[in-house]
Amino acid sequence: MHTLVIGGGIIGLTQAYHLAREGEQVTLVDARATGLGASEVNAGWVVPAEAAPVPGPGVVLQSMKWMLRPDSPLYIRPSLEPAFVKFMLGMWGKSNRSAQRAGFDGHLRLAQDTVEIFDEYQADGINFEMHSEGLLMAFTQQEILEHHLGNLDLPRSYGLDPQVLLGDDVRNHEPLLADVIRGGIYYPKERHLDPGALCRSLHAKLVDLGVDIVENAPLQSVQHSSGKINSVTAGGRRISADNYVLAAGAWTGELSKLFGLHLPVRPGKGYSVEVDPLPLRGATNLWDAKVAITPFESRLRIAGTMEFGGLDEDINQVRVDAILRAPAKYLRGFTVPEHKVEAKAGMRPMTPDGLPIMGQLPRFQNGYVSSGHGMLGVTLAPASAEALTQLIRTGHRQPKLNIFDPARFARSH
Repeated sequence: MHTLVIGGGIIGLTQAYHLAREGEQVTLVDARATGLGASEVNAGWVVPAEAAPVPGPGVVLQSMKWMLRPDSPLYIRPSLEPAFVKFMLGMWGKSNRSAQRAGFDGHLRLAQDTVEIFDEYQADGINFEMHSEGLLMAFTQQEILEHHLGNLDLPRSYGLDPQVLLGDDVRNHEPLLADVIRGGIYYPKERHLDPGALCRSLHAKLVDLGVDIVENAPLQSVQHSSGKINSVTAGGRRISADNYVLAAGAWTGELSKLFGLHLPVRPGKGYSVEVDPLPLRGATNLWDAKVAITPFESRLRIAGTMEFGGLDEDINQVRVDAILRAPAKYLRGFTVPEHKVEAKAGMRPMTPDGLPIMGQLPRFQNGYVSSGHGMLGVTLAPASAEALTQLIRTGHRQPKLNIFDPARFARSH
């Protein structure tokens, strides 16, 4: 069987790899080179323990406050576009404890084997930098820390062993933390990796497996009839396959219209910068600032912000400067670079309920989608690819995919 994967980010690359290693014929198309954008510039965290959906208690009030600050962790570009208004209302409607916990449980269930699958990747010759020092969530505000303590039962139930570190205990764990930190939660089983290196190595592995990779070929049209996709045209090339997977990240919402559908995937822009390394023990979430710190072998990556706007990767220097300032409050020995630091932007594919859209495309017996992974693309990519591969090859949908069913958003365009 021949499957066409549309999209060459981390989700598309892993999907193509899982299909190809099962012996399927695979073609992958992308509007530009593979592995760019959010797939390259994200924090690189493999963190099922921090997989709660973005919508949650207090998000509405907090987002309204942050909208008044140009350097805040969240920025929403005002728009009266009906689809945008509906998206934001849908997100705010899911900003409650019960919906967030249900989504968190769904993510945890999906990601149970993520770490083991990454180990399989490396055993199969996919080479990338990966570290196993865990994840520390650091808090300056006691009330926010206590809120998180109320949700530790979920990661505990999946064997992730959260450890609560109060007062100086958190500095004993991570000596670089400043006195302003009130406490933290340490997850010893989480990992971090170099996402750019992962994408490049996946690309090379796909070539070795005989996958036809078509770059710089934006999707132009979809030919379908009687509930079946017959072919697509991308970059002027008409391509036919037995099955089709839409995995185009933040572009999924726009491209779904070519299939006669409207999938509510919108871009949430984030930024990252890299500075000289610090002897940080492991990946650290500066929670109150919403900034992720990732120590690689030769550099320190700082990533953050969520910006709801258009499909562009333009750099907002005000927001970049805010990311660079944040670690100085949290980490001893960190100074804001005096020289201008190159910033990169990427657009995360966001959904109104904060959950991926994965499964069979409504209306099509041979169409599938895997998108909307938000800030969890690296964490969820391997397990998403494995589950969707089984659905495509056997027709069996694992129960853990039920919560992500595209039918929850189904309507024709």
